Amino acid sequence: ERRDEREPVVRAQRARRWCCRCPDAAQLRFFAPAAMRDYDELTAFLGEWGPFQRLIFFLLSASIIPNGFNGMSAVFLAGTPEHRCRVPASANLSGEWLNLSIPLEKRGGRSVPSRCRRYRLEALLNFSALHLQPGRDVNLSQVEQEKCLDGWEYSRDPYLSTIVTEWNLVCDNDWKSPLTTSLFFVGVLVGSFISGLLSDKFGRKNVLFATMGIQTGFSFLQVFSTSWEMFSALFLIVGMGQISNYVAAFVLGTEILGKSVRIIYCTLGVCIFYAFGYMLLPLCAYFFRDWRTLLLVLTLPGLLYVPLWWFIPESPRWLLSQGRIQEAEAIIKKAAKKNGVQAPAVIFDQIEMEDLNSQNQQSYNVLDLVRTQNIRSITIMSVILWMVISIGYFGLSLDTPNLHGDIYLNCFLSAVIEVPAYTISWLLLQYLPRRYSMAGVLFLGGCVLLFIQLVPACKTHVFEAKFYIVSVDEVHRASCLVSMPSVF
Repeated sequence: ERRDEREPVVRAQRARRWCCRCPDAAQLRFFAPAAMRDYDELTAFLGEWGPFQRLIFFLLSASIIPNGFNGMSAVFLAGTPEHRCRVPASANLSGEWLNLSIPLEKRGGRSVPSRCRRYRLEALLNFSALHLQPGRDVNLSQVEQEKCLDGWEYSRDPYLSTIVTEWNLVCDNDWKSPLTTSLFFVGVLVGSFISGLLSDKFGRKNVLFATMGIQTGFSFLQVFSTSWEMFSALFLIVGMGQISNYVAAFVLGTEILGKSVRIIYCTLGVCIFYAFGYMLLPLCAYFFRDWRTLLLVLTLPGLLYVPLWWFIPESPRWLLSQGRIQEAEAIIKKAAKKNGVQAPAVIFDQIEMEDLNSQNQQSYNVLDLVRTQNIRSITIMSVILWMVISIGYFGLSLDTPNLHGDIYLNCFLSAVIEVPAYTISWLLLQYLPRRYSMAGVLFLGGCVLLFIQLVPACKTHVFEAKFYIVSVDEVHRASCLVSMPSVF
């Protein structure tokens, strides 16, 4: 019998005849109708914003809060206070020589005590024993200098202690402090690669809670670090957990929530709760100025998320992709009961789901991102944009200790200003094309960065400079949010 591919009615009749003769599902797939309902159509009876969706929205958004203060914790954990070379009390120097034991250096247009040099202690002891007067009998510019052989004295304002003061990460070892933060972001990089693979294999919910446990557990271990190497290694693992649970929560929410709620979840949900966590960081750091105590305070809230395991379900979409149709139906029926709607007796037809999965069984790998010219251009542009946005955002956020004024207030302002930035981003996503939104905010952010160079360094303009810098922070974060839907 000759097949007529151009006549859908004939195909349907043949499918029915074939079904009567041989109801084998594998043979029926050949005659499956071309138009097949997708997941959103099958679950449309749930509605878009019922009690179930609201619960998932707020619980998943709340799970992001620890990411806000863990991601920026290095601002206070690795802060570098003012310091100078220690002169041991046993040196028995006179008061005059003790006060002038540290040479002056130019820093910020002012003469201040050196952080890494002192006058050679043996020479100072001889001058003091001979009762010579500094400046009158001895020309200090001709006195030999030496490194801080007896360690450093650290100011206890604004920090009581940090990892810098704990392990003397200053002067010749000052490269270790920024490397600590870099290692955290190395963990973020690694977690970004593996989190998607893990969630595809083991499920969104399992990866979400496992990586939240990693973030909390290894942060707790950091409290008991005995060396900089131990702290940094653990910080790298914390970075892996931090980005992995962020991505898992992001994907889980977008797969469970309906179309009309996803953009709100990605901007006003996930990101604003991230900002809430960021706001909590300077508040906690203000009251707990010892780095071990602060880290413990930031870690313990992770335990509050354990009960969420019994409230957040697995993604029904992922379950369907794994052929676990009954589990997916059970979740949807439970959601329907919570929303007060009647679920159909059969939500996901076994044969229809098998046909849908068979159409999507083509596997992909990272090389597919550069396989064709169109997708290759999109991939390259996305990588460049994300690099620019990340450098701008994290560079400004992590640089708050170097701004003039109170570090706690600067950090809090940096977090607060993100809320209107997210709101602006949501409005842009709602009413403007992605391309124009992206180009506009990036151009505006670049202009503000250039304008900062025109702000005079005098103290009368410090407030204006701070305002501009915070504005740039807002614009770059808005850029990040606008680009996110384009990437996904």
